Amino acid sequence: MSFDRRGMMRLGLAASALAVTGLTACGRKSESAATNGAAQEGTLPWAVGGKWRNDIDRQRDKFRHPIETLEFFEIKPRDTVIDMWPGAGYMTDILAPWLARGKGRYVAALIENEATAPEAATLTAEYRRRFTADPKLYGELGFSAFGPQTGALADAESVDSVLFLLVLHDWMAAGLAEKAFADAFAALKPGGLLGVEQHRADVGNAQDPAATNGYVQEPFVKQLAAEAGFEFLEASEINANPKDNKAHPFGVWTLPPYRLTAPRGEPPNPDFDGTLYESIGESDRMTLKFRKPS
Repeated sequence: MSFDRRGMMRLGLAASALAVTGLTACGRKSESAATNGAAQEGTLPWAVGGKWRNDIDRQRDKFRHPIETLEFFEIKPRDTVIDMWPGAGYMTDILAPWLARGKGRYVAALIENEATAPEAATLTAEYRRRFTADPKLYGELGFSAFGPQTGALADAESVDSVLFLLVLHDWMAAGLAEKAFADAFAALKPGGLLGVEQHRADVGNAQDPAATNGYVQEPFVKQLAAEAGFEFLEASEINANPKDNKAHPFGVWTLPPYRLTAPRGEPPNPDFDGTLYESIGESDRMTLKFRKPS
């Protein structure tokens, strides 16, 4: 399996987040954890405010709206949930403890291990190490894999929810988008839900099949889902950002949290002024919910 430079940048950011996690876990209590002291253990607000979460992820909450997003996706604490290509574990840190307390099950569908780039293999190994080291907090995580040669994500019709969180553009670039929807459909129970969060392109021009700038048109996502057999249920503007005009010199990776300052593959440009992109914040995103027919 090969990865383009966009994928490597995404893995690099994920690795940085994993490194920061080690510092946070050493005992510095976060502001969000301190202000979340009233949240009852085992609730979703408790998980989002957890002191085990790293600084990078907590700073992203104002853009990613984890409570509102997971509630929109109708995830319940007793559910079995597959999170596909979870990166460094932004959502793992929230979902795994919450599901563990609720007797649910979190399954990470990681990047296919065989023939992966070294960066991907390193990220996968570190992810496994970190999230299996504290079963009292995270529960017994399930593991699966997704890539061009992988089989089923899980036993057929055994899963309540599948999540595609900011990964569809990577799969489009690798020619895996159709397979992702088909594999998710096969794993879901009848009536099971698919949640999609994705950088949103403006509608009008033809969709770039490789999503070169990281943005995808909403009708294109709905078409892929429909072709796999899904019913579209609802869209939410939870993760919309009207400041994002999508006209960035280095694609979506010009914006936080990536903050690219030069074309992909080139050294950072210390003279690049990222003030405008910092003021925009993270990307404008669609948040879509689909159902496997009963």
